[in-house]
Parts: sequence; structure tokens; C-alpha cells
Amino acid sequence: MPTTILIADDHPLFREALRGAVQRILPGTELHEADSVDALYGLVEAHADADLLLMDLNMPGAHGFSALVHLRAHHPQLPVVVVSAREEPGVMRRALDHGALGFIPKSADSDTIGTAVGLVLDGERWAPAAAASAPAMGRDEHEVAQRLRELTPQQFRVLQMLGEGRLNKQIAYDLGVSEATIKAHVTAVLRKLGVNNRTQAVLMAGRLAVDPDGVVVPPEEPD
Repeated sequence: MPTTILIADDHPLFREALRGAVQRILPGTELHEADSVDALYGLVEAHADADLLLMDLNMPGAHGFSALVHLRAHHPQLPVVVVSAREEPGVMRRALDHGALGFIPKSADSDTIGTAVGLVLDGERWAPAAAASAPAMGRDEHEVAQRLRELTPQQFRVLQMLGEGRLNKQIAYDLGVSEATIKAHVTAVLRKLGVNNRTQAVLMAGRLAVDPDGVVVPPEEPD
């Protein structure tokens, strides 16, 4: 069976660079691509037996490490390598602590990308040496990640949309369900996160943002 690798990045040029690096070290690899988090979720469902996912942190809808946490919870068999232009040691370490098996800076050359992919496919981890010097993820962030893992895929999607400032009726329209269904999802999200309203839910999930201080508080409405 050929190796199957998923590539998720919203920049076509970088997807092309990843494709080239992978095909050079693994000719004949079956590659599938996504340019957003929503497209990624569909891709993972369609290729549940994929050998590796190369995922950008900053795709539309990713919201920092939350998408990584969600994927690791619901698809633990899929190894994930984060690729990102954010190269601070702390960001790298957080990605690894949230379950990524590797971290590839976007400044890496094709040889480095190939080495990283090859090692992770062989069951090892790979990240720049600087990641090892960064402090481990804090207990508070770990607890938030644990709560997010309890959300169903639909509940997680609703939480992401709340984080984008969308109202119940807007979310219902986008997902093709009733507003009552969205209210039920919001209620379940609040219960699982242990919070009282959508503002608290978004702020809690925002602790997994790469830059938590930039989290936008959503408008309140009856849940």
C-alpha cells in the first residue's frame, strides 16, 4: 500500500513546497490537501487510515492549538506534524505537548522537511532543538485541552464559530440545522467546559490560542 499523507495549509505555494519535499523522499506517495480546517476535518474522515498529517497552525478556523487537540482526541491513530511560520521555542513546545509528533518551521529547507517527515513516519519525533529548551505546557492549558477533547465534532465546530463571533442563527444557517439544535449544542458545550455562558466558553478555548491576548469576546444572546 502506498504511503498516504494529508497536507493542510491555506497557502498554495507552501502546499506545493510540502508536496515537492514529500515526493522527493517518498516517490509514489498518495497526497491529499485541504486549505481550511473545515476541509481538513472532511479530509481526515475520508482518509482515516492516512499515515501522516502535515498541518499549519494558522489556517482559517484553526484557532491556535484547538484544532490539533480536537484531531488528536478523535483521530488518535493519525500522526500529526505541525508546520508553522511561528518559530518561537514556546510555540513549538506547546504543539508537541498537545500531541503533535513533530514541528516543522516554514523557514525549513526541503532537506529538513524530508528528514522530519521520514523520522515521524518511522515512529520518531522531530522538532528544532530549541523546542526542548522551552518550558512545558502549564497545568491550566492542559486542563482546558482535556475539556475540549470531550466535545463531539459538531459541538467543537459550534464552539469554533462562537469564537468567530457568530450568533446562533448564523451558525444554524451555516451548518444547515435549526436554531434550536444550535442552542442545544451550546448548552452541551457550556456544560462540558464547566462555564456559564458563551463568553466564558470562548475565553476558555482561547487559552489554546497561539496569542491568547488576541481572543475576541463573542456577543451574548440567550442560550
